[in-house]
Amino acid sequence: MEPHLVLQIHPKDNVLVALTDLKKGQEIVFGQEVYILTEDIPAKHKFFMTDYAAGEELYMYGVLVGKVQYDVLKGARMTVDNTKHAADPYFYRPSNYSWTPPDVSKYANRTFQGYLRSDGKVGTANYWLFIPTVFCENRNLDVIKESLHHELGYAITHKYKSFTHHLVEAYEKGEDITTANLSALDSQSGKRLFKNIDGIKFLNHQGGCGGTRQDSATLSKLLAAYADHPNVAGITVLSLGCQHLQSADFLADVKARNPQFDKPVLIFEQQQSVSEEQLLKDAIQQTFIQLIEANKIERQPAPLSALTIGVKCGGSDGFSGISANPAVGYCADLVVALGGKILLAEFPELCGVEQELIDRSIAEPVAQKFIHLMKDYDALAHAVGSGFHMNPSPGNIKDGLITDAIKSAGACKKGGTAPVTDVLDYTEPVTKPGLNLVCTPGNDVEATTGKAASGATLILFTTGLGTPTGNPVCPVIKVASNTKLATRMSDIIDINAGDIIEGKKTIEQMGEEILEYCIKAASGEVIPKAVLLHQDDFIPWKRGVSL
Repeated sequence: MEPHLVLQIHPKDNVLVALTDLKKGQEIVFGQEVYILTEDIPAKHKFFMTDYAAGEELYMYGVLVGKVQYDVLKGARMTVDNTKHAADPYFYRPSNYSWTPPDVSKYANRTFQGYLRSDGKVGTANYWLFIPTVFCENRNLDVIKESLHHELGYAITHKYKSFTHHLVEAYEKGEDITTANLSALDSQSGKRLFKNIDGIKFLNHQGGCGGTRQDSATLSKLLAAYADHPNVAGITVLSLGCQHLQSADFLADVKARNPQFDKPVLIFEQQQSVSEEQLLKDAIQQTFIQLIEANKIERQPAPLSALTIGVKCGGSDGFSGISANPAVGYCADLVVALGGKILLAEFPELCGVEQELIDRSIAEPVAQKFIHLMKDYDALAHAVGSGFHMNPSPGNIKDGLITDAIKSAGACKKGGTAPVTDVLDYTEPVTKPGLNLVCTPGNDVEATTGKAASGATLILFTTGLGTPTGNPVCPVIKVASNTKLATRMSDIIDINAGDIIEGKKTIEQMGEEILEYCIKAASGEVIPKAVLLHQDDFIPWKRGVSL
């Protein structure tokens, strides 16, 4: 047996995963079998454990992930040509799912330093939020953003402006700009005026008018969710005045979501202002006054049960489902055992593991809601000639995720093994401790946008290829599936789970390390790379087909 070369993830699996590059003709000994490879098998890819005839089923993670399209040989590589997506049907059935929580005694009496809100929720950051009710106000938001970020010390553009300035100088002097000394340029933001304001965030979007009324209604609920987010101290709203999404509708959705809502909300209607200049000055001045008040809020101890963590994967590779995702899953189980909340979303990436999640549901209504949302979503995709089977990207496929079921079976590992407590539709708020399923697309930004809307105050984002995705109000923590990525893209990666592949750490050890990082991030002791880089991505889902 050569565990450093190959891996069988589940005893039922009939393909082996290459943990390193393997060569054609190489002999691989695994268990009682010897495999002679018929072709090169790159790391992260799979090869067949025996000869298969067309139509035979293939298993990974113990579930059906595909069917052979034509006769293949033992030791041949699984590809998009010889293997196509397949998944078992799913349905509700009574289940006696039993879960043994991990030992969390070492976390007894542990706390994090969070922002306690009047409604009892606890934030991991303290942001002021600017919201446009319609895309017409994006330009005004950009003007305000440039003004406030530079003057209040939140801008990160200093080094790039300095870099460009030196390029201009070198060009004007006739110097070779490819060899000019630009390595020692300033890379720091200005000094923050308000030490307890972690950032001023802007939710630019392309909606609010022009589409369907349903689009505007969904957007209103999404924006209301962000206003109500535990990481938000207050909100400035810019409205044109004549758009579908009226300020009154937005405020009504905020109150419907949280009757206890009492955060300051400043609303500016451009069509009621004497000029655009006056609108901007008023918005800046009144926001500044409120920032002074919001800056008086300070972090204080909160129990770990107050953590609400979203789990997400993007730019996944063939190692994601055996290193980063299971490690995040173990961290998720620790959080659930501590009384916290976990949000697992990306419904197109649960295709093939539906039955497992149904069987783990605590009650039939929870399972039936999941079935209903999954079937409706999949039907919508098929109605336009698509389907969940078309979810894997070229990057996923290149790095070993051949079918959507393979991708999904690995992606599901982020949710750990705890029972499914609740199922939430898009923008629906999380209220119950435990593992919650959230209906969102698999698209990285749409999914993180939706997770934050349901109340995630931190997001653990695993990646095998490297994805520069963040969120305006919810700090996003990047976990690499392999050491090469963590080294190559160290500017965006926070945690390296590649140690699992290399045999240096167990999944459990890495899961505990991830939780410790989360506690520090929730306390403001460490700042995730996505936050430092201002990766404030925000894309509303119109409930159309998005995989």
